[in-house]
Amino acid sequence: MNFIFERKINYYETDKMGVVHHSNYIRYLEETRCAWLDNVGMPFSLLEDNGITIPVLGVNCEYKNHVTFNDVILVKVFVKEYTGVRMTVGYEVKNKENDKLVLIGKTKHCFTDKNLRPINLKKHFPEFSNKFESLVKEG
Repeated sequence: MNFIFERKINYYETDKMGVVHHSNYIRYLEETRCAWLDNVGMPFSLLEDNGITIPVLGVNCEYKNHVTFNDVILVKVFVKEYTGVRMTVGYEVKNKENDKLVLIGKTKHCFTDKNLRPINLKKHFPEFSNKFESLVKEG
């Protein structure tokens, strides 16, 4: 299942040069991740109701082209790696108008309980684990 998140760029997200400031892309990746988890039936609220949090361990972005105010970006998201304790999510951001690649990114995460202690979904939450494993295969 390919999930693509569509987002219009706001004026306040641009810098003095009129392009989106690089720090905003991290927000776009998170917005995409939240929408994607909703789409696959595992919204953050459901995970948190089950005592699961997914903190970010790292972010990597390679900027390829810029976008400006009123441009629309398409963010493709997919699971690159999943172990039950850790997960790497990949992103490909394109400009909707011209299909130019804007960014290639990835975020690294771990699964924790409410006290931020690592947990293994395979052992404690097999229904969620199976879903994440199926997303790796589909990615």
